Amino acid sequence: MPDQENTSREGENETSKVLRGVGRDKRCEWKKLCGSEFSIICSLVAMDKRRTRNMCGKCGQGPIAEWSKENKHVSRSQKMPGLLFSPLCLTVIWFLSWSLCPSCAQIWTDEVSGEQYGRLESNVTLACNNSEIRLPVSWHLSHSTVLPWHQVTPNGSLVLLHANHSAQGTYSCYDNSGRFLRSIKLRLGHPPGRLTISCQVPNHTHVRCSWVETVKTFLPAEYNASFSNGKEWSPCIVDVTQKHCDVVHPAFWQPIHTLRITETNALGSKNTTASVKLHELLKPDPPESVLVKELEGYPKKLLISWRFPSSWPQHDAFPLIFHIRYRPQGSMFWSEIYSLDNSIVIWDALAGHLHQVQVRTRDEINAESQWSEWSPLLFGRPWEDYITPEPDVEPEDIFTLPTKSKPEASTPKSRGSKHGDEGNLGLVILLVLFSVVILTTIFSLIFVVWMRQRRRDHATKQELTSMVKMKSIPI
Repeated sequence: MPDQENTSREGENETSKVLRGVGRDKRCEWKKLCGSEFSIICSLVAMDKRRTRNMCGKCGQGPIAEWSKENKHVSRSQKMPGLLFSPLCLTVIWFLSWSLCPSCAQIWTDEVSGEQYGRLESNVTLACNNSEIRLPVSWHLSHSTVLPWHQVTPNGSLVLLHANHSAQGTYSCYDNSGRFLRSIKLRLGHPPGRLTISCQVPNHTHVRCSWVETVKTFLPAEYNASFSNGKEWSPCIVDVTQKHCDVVHPAFWQPIHTLRITETNALGSKNTTASVKLHELLKPDPPESVLVKELEGYPKKLLISWRFPSSWPQHDAFPLIFHIRYRPQGSMFWSEIYSLDNSIVIWDALAGHLHQVQVRTRDEINAESQWSEWSPLLFGRPWEDYITPEPDVEPEDIFTLPTKSKPEASTPKSRGSKHGDEGNLGLVILLVLFSVVILTTIFSLIFVVWMRQRRRDHATKQELTSMVKMKSIPI
């Protein structure tokens, strides 16, 4: 037994020397498949999982497993030194580990060692980050040797010059023997900029603020928002996908509130603050379930009803005032009325015409609040009395037998009606001609009177002129 233990230790020392010479002191977890007897073989060929499976096999399978079944009567301490620690076996193991290095490098090429972020239109440096690099090194972009505008530094780092979107991808670094060293996934973008913030206040207990980026970063970002009433800060619950945050039960009657939003990505962070006046931003949602009905027996009335907005549950504590407008279809002018109730009767509707109706609302107490949007346009028509016309045929005529009808001859009455229509038309023409003659006569008289008056004025001027000349003659 001591001799066997010494032999085992010597075999292990020789194995350690071979492993150090190969430079592949890798440990694998495949010993569960092969058993503890073959853990050294698994360790040496851990770089190629498929070959390891073929060599070690599943538990109880493969060439080595068959050999172990054939030698069950031999103790473990007796068969391992003779098989694994013989010079021939160690040589085979060393050869296999050396031949599997290229496949190992090929497998590791698909693995990403890390992710790096860079700024667009700037120089980005990618490092192999390995002290054992054997210069020179080579870089690949997504398994291609074609790289964007770049340069390689003496220590093997890759510098991308004025990197743009086309420079994004997975970069792999290899030494001069083709051994894989490192892989980096590069993403490019911009640091955060200032945000454009807007807030909506649908009622006294809820504030929703949303924002829009002024700088497109092209990078994933995180947002942190807080809300202050001037004394203390409270969180604003953020929805990253919709880019808004919500505040519940704010101190509504404080004059000014402050909202602060921080945007953070891999290249930096930016704070944006905005002042919020809740009493001025208060804007209810439009009234709901608006209906327009006729009132039977009233051809000039319409009944309009609606419900409070569902987002305004405190209508008892915070009453609303409603603004109703209506007009006949085709008209350019609206008639407007106001109401504190949720229904109203219009008394001046145009009988027989279709009407357009809309309703909006506002906080009754807060005069600085905003009117809601108008409700969707609705149509309604006042009540009409539909009278069915009486039939022209008398009831007795329905039961009479059909008889041969003779063509009706023109009677004096029918001829008289035709002549009557012609006479009316002639009378109208005569009246028009008579009115034209009268108007012409009146204008002629006015013209004659005007001419006479003008001649008199002219004669008077001549007389005055002659008198002046006579007075100026010396006697």
